Amino acid sequence: MTDRTSSEKLALVTGASRGLGRAIAEELGAQGWHVLAVARTTGGLEELDDAIRAKGGAATLAPLDVTNEGAMAHLAQSILARWGRLDLWVHAAVHAAPLSPAAHTDPRDLDKSVACNLRATAQLITVLAPLLQAGPGTAMFFDDPRAGEKFFGLYGATKAAQIALAHSWQAESAKTGPRVLIEMPAPMPTATRARFFPGEDRAPLTHPSTEARRLLALL
Repeated sequence: MTDRTSSEKLALVTGASRGLGRAIAEELGAQGWHVLAVARTTGGLEELDDAIRAKGGAATLAPLDVTNEGAMAHLAQSILARWGRLDLWVHAAVHAAPLSPAAHTDPRDLDKSVACNLRATAQLITVLAPLLQAGPGTAMFFDDPRAGEKFFGLYGATKAAQIALAHSWQAESAKTGPRVLIEMPAPMPTATRARFFPGEDRAPLTHPSTEARRLLALL
């Protein structure tokens, strides 16, 4: 990892290799943040790094799976040892299970959805909360209220559970910090949305970079 000056702000983006996470990481880099980018896809992270450096920014790449609890604990320890705090955590990592009827739930997709959308979020909150409090920092989550919609059973249920957990943390930390933001992104032409809504007219959708700028303005 690369050292930073005391005045440089550090942002951790989980799910940084594509979609909104990629756009936010790139925009943060352009705004002068040092971006710690986490995703499973090494190629996507390298493309992100190129984009950030082309705009004069700096990034540290961490090709890790957020469901790997040991790796996430080690990541938090490394942030503490190198930087001593965390100014921003943007949690964009999500497992979007294929659409299917609730009566035809695939146990493997269920396990992946719970592991990524709920269990990993719970662990990340646990290991990152002290770093964000030292900032003092902000955590940002993204709601997608699909719970209860037909064919969105696994994604909707586990995404709703993730956001419920974030709301609890938000209420608990209102006086002590860190600040917890839960935002509703505009519909965007991401790969995940394309799987959910194949054949959709993507022209009216908001570009992720535009949405990234809007969301980061809330900071």
